[in-house]
Amino acid sequence: MANQPQAWSPFRELDRFRRDFDELFDRFLGGRLSRQAASGPALESYVENGKLVVRADLPGIDPKDVEITATGDQLIIRGKREQQREERVRDFIHREIAYGSFERIVKLPGGANPDEIKASYSNGILELIVPMPEQSKTRRVPIQPAGPEEVSGGPKR
Repeated sequence: MANQPQAWSPFRELDRFRRDFDELFDRFLGGRLSRQAASGPALESYVENGKLVVRADLPGIDPKDVEITATGDQLIIRGKREQQREERVRDFIHREIAYGSFERIVKLPGGANPDEIKASYSNGILELIVPMPEQSKTRRVPIQPAGPEEVSGGPKR
């Protein structure tokens, strides 16, 4: 019974259209990774020891070609990867490296002080450290067990 016909679903059709469109991009732009690289570097962010840590994967990019700005609640990473010009033309079999400008925007916690942001670059990884403001720190909220009258819909009258 695994091959029973499924009812028509507009969502399944939209998903099929998206997959077909992705395959079309893969054929013409050299794959899924090249589209991601064209939009900017891969990022990861996490909170550690009361600080927001943002790491951007920038292999082969000179830190002089990267600009970091903090405006309001946004941290903006802009840069470019220059294509090396060669006399000889290459016929690529596969290409995932994207060249040109990129920009990534990371939302900062409310009250973050742009003057306290530190940036470092090592082995192709840009690391930004943003001290978390006191009001943005995570606090564990304990759950109190409900009394018998609260579980049944409130006090009896």
